[in-house]
Amino acid sequence: MPRRFRLIRFFFCVSLIGGLFWTSVTRAEINIFATVPEWGALAQELGGDKVKVFVATVAAQDPHHIQARPALISRARNAQLLISTGADLEVGWLPIVQRDSGNPAIQPGQPGEFVASKFVTLRDIPKSIDRSMGDVHAEGNPHIQTDPRLLMPVAKALSARMIDLDPDNRSYFESRLNQFIESWQANLKRWDSEAAPLRGVKIWAQHDGFPYMNDWLGLAQVGTLEPKPGVEPSVAYLTQVLARQKTEHARMIVVAAYLSASPSKWLSEKTGLPVATLPFTVGGSSDAKSLTALYDDTVNRLLKALQQSPKN
Repeated sequence: MPRRFRLIRFFFCVSLIGGLFWTSVTRAEINIFATVPEWGALAQELGGDKVKVFVATVAAQDPHHIQARPALISRARNAQLLISTGADLEVGWLPIVQRDSGNPAIQPGQPGEFVASKFVTLRDIPKSIDRSMGDVHAEGNPHIQTDPRLLMPVAKALSARMIDLDPDNRSYFESRLNQFIESWQANLKRWDSEAAPLRGVKIWAQHDGFPYMNDWLGLAQVGTLEPKPGVEPSVAYLTQVLARQKTEHARMIVVAAYLSASPSKWLSEKTGLPVATLPFTVGGSSDAKSLTALYDDTVNRLLKALQQSPKN
């Protein structure tokens, strides 16, 4: 083969390899490990096709009590961004996943670790804590996802973190964030109008997982069916709740879909109060398949329970 043809073939191969390399670079995705469905859904909204999201739990699981399985550790090993709630929600398993993954990018304090609760004001922070108090979180109540207003500061901070990790796609991430903010502000206005009948309505909560939702919707929680957070109530304790209902006149019982609703059903049978089983996170019901649908379904279920509630 003449030398000039060998050179042409050489440069063609170099160009082809270079083109394939450039394509792989421009199509690179941020590999994200999200602990719970709401943050996985938010990451996908903000990252679009520039991210690849794995969610460690499903809506039917209690995020407090997950095993640090080898499959989760393997997924974390290749993550560039770890998104968690924090406030001790995942304290029983996530530190083990981080440690055993051997991935320096997602260790505490590193740019690849994103803790959503750090960007909002937490509620119900205890002045002191001991084991006798049940599953009380020292940093405050971690269930911030029950108030969609709190997703705004989290989204802004998360988008900024994605830009830090992938600055070449800054304009893409900024555009996605702006679209999210615009649509979310419209959703918040709509939910505020639709949920107006719920303001001031008294409720029982099976587990104290709704302080943020109560603040958002103006619901008045009169108590919980658990004697202490995370402690199953006895019939004797539920009988005390039943006695209180005679003076509290709550209109419904609220329970997260991932919990056993047995205590709520017991009180419902004794009082005639409807039980509002709320999705709590994305995928928590057949209708809550996206972030927007999560809050649509939450409001709809509460309004339906209110309509079914006996008049006091």
